[in-house]
Amino acid sequence: MRKVILTGDRPTGKLHIGHYVGSLRERVRLQNSGEYDDIFIMIADAQALTDNADNPEKVRQNIIEVALDYLSCGIDPKKVHIFIQSEIQELCELTFYYMNLVTVSRLTRNPTVKSEIKMREFESSIPVGFMCYPISQAADITLFKADTVPVGEDQLPMLEQAREIVRSFGNTYSDDVLVEPKALLPSNKTCLRLPGTDGKAKMSKSLGNCIYLSDSAKDVKTKVMSMYTDPDHIRVEDPGKVEGNTVFTYLDAFCKDEHFEMFWPDYKNLQEVKDHYMRGGLGDVKVKKFLIKVLEDELAPIRAEREKWEQDIPAVYDVLRQGTEYAREVGRKTMAEVKAAMKINYFEDTELIKQQAEKYKNK
Repeated sequence: MRKVILTGDRPTGKLHIGHYVGSLRERVRLQNSGEYDDIFIMIADAQALTDNADNPEKVRQNIIEVALDYLSCGIDPKKVHIFIQSEIQELCELTFYYMNLVTVSRLTRNPTVKSEIKMREFESSIPVGFMCYPISQAADITLFKADTVPVGEDQLPMLEQAREIVRSFGNTYSDDVLVEPKALLPSNKTCLRLPGTDGKAKMSKSLGNCIYLSDSAKDVKTKVMSMYTDPDHIRVEDPGKVEGNTVFTYLDAFCKDEHFEMFWPDYKNLQEVKDHYMRGGLGDVKVKKFLIKVLEDELAPIRAEREKWEQDIPAVYDVLRQGTEYAREVGRKTMAEVKAAMKINYFEDTELIKQQAEKYKNK
């Protein structure tokens, strides 16, 4: 069986370091692994419109921002197909067919949807398109027969619903068409859900607690210096808490042992810093200054690569166009198989036409 990956992001703003450690960094590793026959990365503009229908320009303008972030992080268009969701008509068609395989009560039980509805304060005014987000996502995955989907833990319920739809389709029509996907989680558990700089929620564009991949070095420094730490660590000599301390969470996600030789030779590794902080005698400012250097070591090459692509935006759109054309071709083939399994491929079903011709000829 072919090994295929499908992943993507909603173009509602620039991508942040939570996206980077949670998925982007892993996507680069996967594309370079040589283990996969196809890798699709989708800019999910149609899904973004489910809660931005009154502001399509926001989605329109952020497609290029997301594409730039992909390319600057090392996503290689020679190895990966980057495409725009709304340009693949078969996704809408497949979503429509899947709607008949899922009950309303099952949709409302999806914990990811419930959490997103609460965060967006939809209350009773929930757009139908947003409620059907898990069905749309199942179509995204299965149209390209992806067997592997890199996700954060908050997306696991969505993937489980996709698996349910695949099984339902198999039981109802044919189990030879679709592929049941599996999740691929980040190996670093800290990366599963990187908190925002305020320490109160996961990093989110809508909450304004992000460090963006495209932030300047000055912006990164400002955000880190204002970052939430241990509120009880008032004086340097006070023992501090590492657990729940956002600065240390970020260090867990980004810090490497070689960073100490480069930037803080007083310590050999992060555990030594944590031990010192917990027993007292180490101030927040020193730890934050170290984190700034660690982040800059990671982000400076990304920032420089983005600046190169920004000088040739038509080339970025060429990448999107080529990826979309490839995705269309794959989508058409899968949809033909789906419709054949559902027996709604009327014009291609020559046996049906022959049988009915005979039926009425001999009437």
